[in-house]
This record gives sequence, C-alpha cells and structure tokens, in this order.
Amino acid sequence: MDNQLLNVSSAPHVRSKDTTQSIMRDVLLALLPTTLVGIWNFGWEALLLIVVSMTSAVALEALYQHLMKKPIRVLDGSAAVTGLLLALNVTSTLPVGMIILGNFIAIIVIKQLFGGIGQNIMNPALGARCFLVISFAAQMTSFTYDGITGPTPLQTLKFQDQASLWQMFLGNHGGTIGETSALALLLGAGYLFYRRIIRPTIPFYYIGTLVVFIALFGGHGLDPIFLAKHVCGGGLLIGAFFMATDYTTSPTTHMGRVIFGILCGLLTGIFRVYGANAEGVSFSIIFANLLVPLIERYTMPYAYGSSPWNRKKNMALFQRMSKEE
Repeated sequence: MDNQLLNVSSAPHVRSKDTTQSIMRDVLLALLPTTLVGIWNFGWEALLLIVVSMTSAVALEALYQHLMKKPIRVLDGSAAVTGLLLALNVTSTLPVGMIILGNFIAIIVIKQLFGGIGQNIMNPALGARCFLVISFAAQMTSFTYDGITGPTPLQTLKFQDQASLWQMFLGNHGGTIGETSALALLLGAGYLFYRRIIRPTIPFYYIGTLVVFIALFGGHGLDPIFLAKHVCGGGLLIGAFFMATDYTTSPTTHMGRVIFGILCGLLTGIFRVYGANAEGVSFSIIFANLLVPLIERYTMPYAYGSSPWNRKKNMALFQRMSKEE
C-alpha cells in the first residue's frame, strides 16, 4: 500500500497552486490596458508618475523591512501593485513629491505598521489617495487632458447634465490616469475573472446597487444612457474590480461579500447624488473596509450544531433528559 495515502496533515487539505507573487503578477497584467491608455492620454507626465510611484512603493517597503529586521518580501509584487494603483488614481499633473508621500502613507502607515501584507485594515492605495485628496485637494482635482484643464465627464454629468458616453467608454477625456477608459478596465477585469483571481459577487452588487440608487434618486429615472454614464464615469470600474475585491480588506464569506458590495454601492450613490463632489468611490470603499470585521462577525457560518439556536435546543434536550433520569 502507498504510505502517502495515509499521511495526516493539518487543514487546509485542498491547496491552491496560486501564490502571492503569481496573483500580483496577474493583477499587474490586468492593469496593463488601462495603464497604457493613461500613458497615451496624458503622456510622459503619467509615465513618470507611474514609474516613481511603483519604485518608491517597493523601495519604502524594502527599507522598512530592512530597518525592522524583517524578511524582505518586495519580490511578492504587492508593493508594486499598490504603487501602480495609487498612480492610476491620481492626476497626471500631481507633483512627484506628493506621490512619494502618498506611497509612504500606503506602504508604511497603512500596510507595514499594521503588520504587513494581509494585516492592513483598509486598501493601502485607496487610503493613501483619500489622504492626498484631503491634504492636497487643489492638486488632486486639477484634471488636464490634451493641454486643457477642465472638469471630468462625471463632473459635467453632475453639474451640467452633459457628457459623452462614447468618450467615457474609450477614455478620450480628462480624469485620473487609470480611470478614463471603461473598455480598458473591462478588459483587465475580464482577465482577472478568467484567471479566477477575483469573484463577481462584490463588483456585481456594487455596480448593481449604484445603478438602482441612481435610477431612484439621480433625477433621470431608468434612462439607460444616463445610468451607463454613471457606470463608465469616475473611478467606479477600477474601484469595483481592482480595489473593492482586495483579499485582505474584503469579507471572506459569500453573504459578507454581498453586504459589502451593497454598502459600497449605497455610499457611492449618496456621495455622487447628494455630495459636493461628483465622485465617492474611494471614500466608500475604505469606509466599507473598516466595517469588514463587523460584517464577518454576523455572516460567518457556524460549525454544524454550534449555532445559538442549536445550542439552546441541545441544552433544553439535556435538561429534559436529566429530569427524566
């Protein structure tokens, strides 16, 4: 008999061949289409920010781990992904010093000080972006396209009720480096689904909830063009597919992911319809990130026979049997 069939090991007994490095590599490949579109739209300034952001993120993580005498794990690719996501969520005209500061917040404050990869309580790139928006609002909201500074299509949709759906789909407009082309983001999301890196639950409920909210309170009812513009505009697609699905900061249970997606959609809808700004994806996701422990507490399935109802039933049965004896 083959002794290997009798080996006893601790859980998990079914293991995946995916590693952190392979997952991060797939995420980088999935972000490549929107990265190339961003460089095409915004030129060398966008390329410079992307290179500086990724380099500084990796360097900061390696430096911190070296100073703290921890294993240097920058080759897993997580810092590079954080740096790229942060660069894709800022304007191409942002000063280089600010993107480095943003990476310091993302890598050191949000990620490493909480214990490193897998321990952070919010998405590092989004947390850093929100810090930059609050600290440097003018620089973070100055959108330039083809040499002209002006509002994004989502801002135009909110305040002037005009925006071109075709331009929003292709990406021929101003905005942050990585949010402009819905087509490029959908191609990247399709790759992640194909590789089974992400599940559709969170993006489906996130986008679906936002569409329902805009249909009810956006002032245009079920106008499909208006709803499509809200889906293609702003950071919804990059947020729903690439950041709300982050393994560390999203729920692990199915029902938890459903609640998480609905919460993100509701918050984004409130920010977009009733807020002073046309956007709201970043703040919505990090707020939902903070509620993940609470969501998982009430959606984690019980072991068989250990639910509160079963415990009460078993206790009542035990007491009745004791009396009969």
